[in-house]
Amino acid sequence: MPSTVPTEVPLKAGPRQWAGLAVLALPTLLISLDQSVLFLALPHLAESLAPSANQTLWIMDIYGFMIAGFLVTMGTLGDRIGRRKLLTGGAFVVGVASLLAAFSTSAEMLIVTRALLGIAAATLMPSTLALIGTLFRDPLQRGRAIAVWACCFMGGTALGPVVGGIMLEYFWWGSVFVLGVPVMVLLLLTAPFVLPEYRNPDAGRIDLPSVVLSLGAILPVIYGLKEIAREGWGLLPPLAIAVGLAIGILFVARQHKLTAPLLDLSLFRQGAFTASLLILMLAMITMGGSYLFITGYLQMVEGLSPFEAGLWMVPSALLSVVTAMLAPTLAKRLPIGVIIGSGLVVTGIGYALLVFVDPVAGLPLLLTGFVVAFMGTGPIGALGTNLVVGSAPPEKAGSAASMSETSGEFGVSFGLAGLGSLGGAVYQGQITVPDGLPAGAAEAVGSSIEGALAAAETLPPALSEQVLSAAGEAYTAGLNTVAVVCAVLAAVTAGIALTVLRRAGAAAAQPTPADGSEAPQPVPQHH
Repeated sequence: MPSTVPTEVPLKAGPRQWAGLAVLALPTLLISLDQSVLFLALPHLAESLAPSANQTLWIMDIYGFMIAGFLVTMGTLGDRIGRRKLLTGGAFVVGVASLLAAFSTSAEMLIVTRALLGIAAATLMPSTLALIGTLFRDPLQRGRAIAVWACCFMGGTALGPVVGGIMLEYFWWGSVFVLGVPVMVLLLLTAPFVLPEYRNPDAGRIDLPSVVLSLGAILPVIYGLKEIAREGWGLLPPLAIAVGLAIGILFVARQHKLTAPLLDLSLFRQGAFTASLLILMLAMITMGGSYLFITGYLQMVEGLSPFEAGLWMVPSALLSVVTAMLAPTLAKRLPIGVIIGSGLVVTGIGYALLVFVDPVAGLPLLLTGFVVAFMGTGPIGALGTNLVVGSAPPEKAGSAASMSETSGEFGVSFGLAGLGSLGGAVYQGQITVPDGLPAGAAEAVGSSIEGALAAAETLPPALSEQVLSAAGEAYTAGLNTVAVVCAVLAAVTAGIALTVLRRAGAAAAQPTPADGSEAPQPVPQHH
């Protein structure tokens, strides 16, 4: 007989529920660390495994591809077979795959194990978020719990370079993967005691053609966006995106015909649900694009190591954690839309400061703008995610959580591709190639700052200094332009929050039923 939420889950969470949150925070922190720590390990594993340039790209990208592709499927699968069961099963696979990745003996083996890690990681994110909704029925406590979840994700991303730098200082490159094994073992040992099980007793079987269509829709789009960010606009990336969108239309058409769809499109009729997804995606577009150029400035203009750049990222992460934790308390007194919108206004101010960063003495202003921008994003991760999960009935929380994560993945990919291409175009338009360079070096300097740095290493000191100065100025101009776009997007997103979400607070303030019955739903927003 399928199990649902235990009737003993209280309206007000107690020590057991908060202990359950601590357990759920473990995989969240680990996944966010995994997404950033591998950048530091690349030079070390390249010496050991000698991957080709193409294999190196797949080692980096396959993990994110698999997470993005399988989120929708895994979120719905957890609603059907049990969220705790999916979480623990995924944790076991993550632990095994982490060991295999750490001791990979070839580039091909590492690519396969990274793919397996991505598929397994896709089971963890929607399961953790959906189980928070199961554990915390009181809306205020649920908001605080989701704020903790969001803080783990934001903090892990910033701490990745720091943790990776420490691990690689004392151990071999595989240690960055071994880090996940004790975390998963602890989760497996404690989950049965502090996490309730929940599955939808009325769910139908997983529609396998829908799974294939969802992968066919998501993976080509993510691939195309990543290739645009890396190589620019060629023939293949736009074609891949077009193919993905076409398959996406087929996926949506099939969902309308099924009695038990893989993705319940009726969720999008909820104004708060749809608006929150849009806000999350737009916020991640600006964060992805700005993060790319800010980290690039720190390393390629200021000359910091990845570890040093990671240390400079910590203050922004800490302040975003603080604002995320304060947001649920503020939601008791102010409408959610006002809190999120006000945070986005602050974010826009931070991006506006980045417009005035210069290549010579711009580090203090860059760090200030970065801190202000990310400080304003804290309420989005906490309250926006809570609105997405809270807008869905309990039996569809896994599906709703997967949509929250998928919108974030798309947002980051759009930001890297769109804003990365914009900044690259500005660089190419602004760069002044010094006279006297060999033809190959001149072409490299004119194409990107990475090419300029590589060319500078082969040039005499005087020419090298001119190249570095010109490249720094052109790259900073790209950063300034991207900051303008981010500030405008933040203002638009703030407008959406302040209008569409102005009544969402009352809708979200409904306790989740303990018996698995359908929760009171927010009134659809009409504007």
